[in-house]
Amino acid sequence: MSVAIAPARPARLALAWLELTKPRIVLLVLLTGVPALLMAGGGLPPPRVFWGAIAGITLAAASAASFNHFVDRDIDALMRRTAARPLPSGRVPPWHALALGFALGLLSWVVLVATANLLSAVLAVASILYYAVVYSIWLKRRTPQNIVIGGGAGASAPLIAWAAVTGTVELPAMAMAAIVFLWTPPHFWALSLYRRDDYARAKLPMLPVTHGEPETRRQILLYSLALVPTTLALLPLGAAGPLYGVPAAVLGVAFVAQAERLRRSASSAHAIALFRFSILYLFLLFLLLLADAGVRSRTIP
Repeated sequence: MSVAIAPARPARLALAWLELTKPRIVLLVLLTGVPALLMAGGGLPPPRVFWGAIAGITLAAASAASFNHFVDRDIDALMRRTAARPLPSGRVPPWHALALGFALGLLSWVVLVATANLLSAVLAVASILYYAVVYSIWLKRRTPQNIVIGGGAGASAPLIAWAAVTGTVELPAMAMAAIVFLWTPPHFWALSLYRRDDYARAKLPMLPVTHGEPETRRQILLYSLALVPTTLALLPLGAAGPLYGVPAAVLGVAFVAQAERLRRSASSAHAIALFRFSILYLFLLFLLLLADAGVRSRTIP
């Protein structure tokens, strides 16, 4: 599909570039990495490592988002939810997204190598490639399990952060990544129930399109039931304490309750409610982890 590109003033161009990086998603991704920075070293790491990891994770997530805009520009034009994005709307040409993706990815590599270590840089670049190629190009258009497997890219921030501090990837980092991985399907499948017609129009094999809405609601509940004990696995690993564990359990019960309500009802309102609550849920969960890590780092010798 050919889209006429209108001349853009610098401010509008800058806003379009910012939109290409999906800043709200980047902020959520970054939040999932910050607790790992404190937990990995039992406190605040050296400023160079801390701020370098923050910058590296942010740049990597923004790079992956820019590549995703480039790859998805044709299907974005077919869906009401995404038709106003910078590329399908013609605000910027596609090569801007491609160039931005490469530039941000290169910066992420340079920053992490210079401030942290090679492993964190390799993990960051791997997450970009996974999201841009494995998910966006390969899986998204071929299998209803696209979101499940693609969730691995969004789960990389704790791994990058932990590696930046320690030079290794240990079980607590994997547990935090697993939380994001298992959270991703209920989050996006709730959205896909609400936007089923959009995905059908774009011929994307999302679960509600290929397997129907009852099966999607059932899968949302199953993943939610797997998610909650995973969030609590950080307690026996000694990576988190009651300040995190008690409210995490309460939030988990609320998440499963909403998933069960959606399973029993085909209401779009319930799908929207779960989608919105899932964002708040992940935000609060990692905010609690951050608070818990901050408190524990002052008490653990």
